[in-house]
Amino acid sequence: MAVTLRGQVFIDSLQPQLAAFTGTTCRGFLPLAGQASLWVETAPGMIINRVTDVALKATSVAPAVQVVERSFGLLEVHHDDQGEVLAAGEAILDYLGLTQADAKAPKVVSNQIIRSVEAYQAQLINRNRQGMMLIPGQSLFILETEPAVHITIAANEAEKAANVNLVNLRPFGAFGRLWMAGSEAEIDAAAQAAQAVIESMARS
Repeated sequence: MAVTLRGQVFIDSLQPQLAAFTGTTCRGFLPLAGQASLWVETAPGMIINRVTDVALKATSVAPAVQVVERSFGLLEVHHDDQGEVLAAGEAILDYLGLTQADAKAPKVVSNQIIRSVEAYQAQLINRNRQGMMLIPGQSLFILETEPAVHITIAANEAEKAANVNLVNLRPFGAFGRLWMAGSEAEIDAAAQAAQAVIESMARS
């Protein structure tokens, strides 16, 4: 079976909102703020079952997220010790016979900022959110990445850089999507940080 590594994203320290969002939406073991985290996306999706098995047998990491779609699979594992998380990533690469350089380079597919969101639009977005509520009058940053997994580090870096609210996150599927809300200045800072980390990974 030919396997494509769509992305392997290491997060050195989960920020509080991303950790809480992951814990709220996952079916596995809840991660905590400050823990190291590894997100892996593969194609086809079914191989992520074997990837999970390899990571758990090789290290002491705990899995929070496993999504198995026909086209793409997603796994998140975490641990207090960054070394355990990095070792899980190495074990996965060894099993797949790939290197980090074989991962698909990420790109920003679309990004937009809606300033002073109207009340009706805020209600529409809030009906589908899984994170913080969007308050009318706030600015809203929406980011889309390919591959999807890279949206996780974009969210984490945005939260590091600015006082913003994580409204929603979708790190699997054809594209990753992020919604963040806050004041105009804070959203501008978050958007800059999120896009900068994707651009940096694309160059590396």
